[in-house]
Amino acid sequence: MAIEDCVTIRINEKLTGESLIFSDHCIFKKDVSKYVQTIRSLEERARKCYHDEFIEMMLIDGCFIIEFICKLRQGDKEDPLLRSNHMFSRFMLDLLLLENQLPFFILRELFVTSNVIPNQESTFINNILKIYESFLPGPLCDSSRAPENMIQIKNLLGLLHDHWQPSPARLEVYKKMRQAEERGFTRCATELKDVGIKFKSAVERNNLFDINFVNSTIKIPKIQIADKTECVLRNLIAYEQLTSSTSPKYFTDYMVFMDSLINSKKDVELLCRQGIIDNWKGDDETIAILFNKLGEEVFCERDIYADIVNNVNEHCKKRRNLWMAKLRHDYFQSPWSLISILAAIMLLLLAMTQTVYSVLFYYK
Repeated sequence: MAIEDCVTIRINEKLTGESLIFSDHCIFKKDVSKYVQTIRSLEERARKCYHDEFIEMMLIDGCFIIEFICKLRQGDKEDPLLRSNHMFSRFMLDLLLLENQLPFFILRELFVTSNVIPNQESTFINNILKIYESFLPGPLCDSSRAPENMIQIKNLLGLLHDHWQPSPARLEVYKKMRQAEERGFTRCATELKDVGIKFKSAVERNNLFDINFVNSTIKIPKIQIADKTECVLRNLIAYEQLTSSTSPKYFTDYMVFMDSLINSKKDVELLCRQGIIDNWKGDDETIAILFNKLGEEVFCERDIYADIVNNVNEHCKKRRNLWMAKLRHDYFQSPWSLISILAAIMLLLLAMTQTVYSVLFYYK
């Protein structure tokens, strides 16, 4: 398909999804191709209007980022930006905002031209990954791995995304799953606990996405939730949503998975008690709202945890598990209910014992 045709299709789709201004009777939708040709003929003239300002922006922002990373790795505590923890954290998060991304090839060319570290492009990448390790709610999969071609990296956000992936085993399961699998649990964490599902922190795993369901136990690696976590996760999810080539969208899938487990602060309290959530914000209600907001209104064709969701939901449908859940909900919600049941059992046992003794005494 020709470039002009692709542009025409994209513009038609855009106009169709816009407001009432671009209704079916819009004059610009009758023959979009001729308008594409008109703007195409004006492209060079239009670009010249922004040429100098655009170059200046790329140069200043790119040089600043490279200088900042180099100073940070050298431990330059005299720099005003590094002396203030608040300013430092704010700037690090600003660099990850989706709207602030610079094409990585700009940074690469400026880095190579500066010759700060001769012939060490991979070192530049590793420095960035090392700096951001403390900002991520879980460890990178392999921070020492450098891509074969730096040109393939889209931006700083994409760099982090590409080095923070599910394990090969989890990706292999994803490839085998069908598209029409269930997207969420039928019950939240506290309700799943009632039907016999246990939760355990997968301390032996370093991969945030390596979640498993074995022997009625959901094993989830620990995630640390701090003030900066929402910003990091929100922008990584936005990056996936806007990058059509990203598949699977594992940050999106992870948040949908956790969102379906968490409905209230009681669910957060349970997951914190099991060592799955490391709460640095202090308020369980705040954590619940965070997961619910990050997990809503996101789209993904398939889910890397579809097998776990299906197996857990099948477990919940079994009659014995439903009966146990009702028993726990109706009779084991409070200590007094448990005491009442134990007292009733004791009275029943005493009554049975008295009956047995009476029968034996009669025959004797």
